[in-house]
Amino acid sequence: MITSFLADQALLEDIVRILFVFVLITAAFILSTRNIASLLTVYAVQSFLLTLIAASLYLIEGSEKLLAMAALTLVSKVLLIPLFINVIGEKIKISRDLEFNYLEPTASLLVSMGLIMLSYVFLSGFFDEYVLGKLFFVGAVIGLSLTLMGMLVIFSRKKVMTKVIGYLTMENGVLLFGIFVADLPFVIEILIVIDLMILVLLTTILAIGLDSTKNEYHKRLQTLKIWSGREE
Repeated sequence: MITSFLADQALLEDIVRILFVFVLITAAFILSTRNIASLLTVYAVQSFLLTLIAASLYLIEGSEKLLAMAALTLVSKVLLIPLFINVIGEKIKISRDLEFNYLEPTASLLVSMGLIMLSYVFLSGFFDEYVLGKLFFVGAVIGLSLTLMGMLVIFSRKKVMTKVIGYLTMENGVLLFGIFVADLPFVIEILIVIDLMILVLLTTILAIGLDSTKNEYHKRLQTLKIWSGREE
């Protein structure tokens, strides 16, 4: 009985480690992808991977907080937020982000590798992986790395819509770090999601002007008025 339980736990930990790899792969795609719809798809996949990680940890630890966090992440990050941004993107006719600031995709990927190494060295000075647990130490490293890679997206991309996805990636990193290290009350997670949705609402509306020429701005603003039912 005990042997079977330990075997199941080891299998779940291996699954979590595999999910870590896919999380980093999605972050690399977000750094290099130019199509907005593809970016949203990758972000939704990344959020779904976080859902699977939280659910796997629930099976390992039995904490109901992890199960609730998995459900909240699934509803808000996998379904609602990508759908909302996609609708706004279609209305304001922004489909691609072809320009990069400072760093091209190849350079961004190389820098991200350095950020992963930096995260490992930095957290090694604060946590002993044998005391914290190897799985939880690696989870903390991946969470911090994902946060820094989200910052890199904001730094290297031009359009506001893409920067929003960079911020969302940062928030995913903070969430992943919190799952493995911090013990945040569940109510704080709810408040973070609410603030996040408000930020997405404001920044996508601002993108109407910030991603447009002066003439396009008036056309897109008129489109938004028609869509919201406030056209005069």
